[in-house]
Amino acid sequence: MTRLQHAISSAAATLAEAGIDSARYDAEELAAYLAGTERGRLPLLDSPDDEFFARYQAVVAERSRRVPLQHLTGTVAFGPVTLNVGPGVFIPRPETEVMLEWASSQRLSACPVIVDLCTGSGALAVALAHYWPSARVLGIDDSDAALDYARRNSVGTAVELLRADVTVPGLLSELDGNVDLVVANPPYVPDDIELEPEVSQHDPPHAVFGGPDGMTVITAVTALAGRLLRPGGLFAVEHDDTTSAQTSELVTGTGRFDEIVAHADLASRPRFVTARRKGNYD
Repeated sequence: MTRLQHAISSAAATLAEAGIDSARYDAEELAAYLAGTERGRLPLLDSPDDEFFARYQAVVAERSRRVPLQHLTGTVAFGPVTLNVGPGVFIPRPETEVMLEWASSQRLSACPVIVDLCTGSGALAVALAHYWPSARVLGIDDSDAALDYARRNSVGTAVELLRADVTVPGLLSELDGNVDLVVANPPYVPDDIELEPEVSQHDPPHAVFGGPDGMTVITAVTALAGRLLRPGGLFAVEHDDTTSAQTSELVTGTGRFDEIVAHADLASRPRFVTARRKGNYD
């Protein structure tokens, strides 16, 4: 076993002892990050120098203290894009990529208008702009820290960013009835849920918790989507795995949507609801 292989195995053991399920993956990702290569190319590396191993030991120690992997590397892959992330912004999850996959497979108009509510790092907005380069894409968030990351991530795209609270009545009234697609990954975790340290200690609470039942912001974005969407326009909203039925009932209860469907994430947990604005798509 080479010195690098030994260091990675030792790091994986340390991370596993710290309660990290993805210990081996994280150990390899951190090594690849410090070496400036991809994880799959680690076996091809020449033996790194002593400085590398000192830095590696330090960053593994940070990860063992449950600092998120993405905070240590500064990036996260999300669908077709790589995003800058770090303290102060919610880290996009693989669960949301399933909603992105649904959205990207829909048929929209030639130059659609797309709104990403609670955009955070700009994940959905930037990814959807990749799929629809001719679209007008708006990302909305009320966090200055999150929007700083979203601005960096949207460089070179046509994404427009707006600092606003999605729960404020009348938001984006100039777009009423003219939007083709509304997506939202809002704060939705019920306030009393205990979370892993990576979330409870590092994700901004404002981007995680959605009130006593997790439905406060979901209620607001559902009403907003019903107002913004054109007839036939599409809506997708992520929710906690305990509130799928509530979210479906909420969307149904507005009277503005049909084709309401509950979807599961990669772990087969209920994760998001989609719907179509009533009326014909033109």
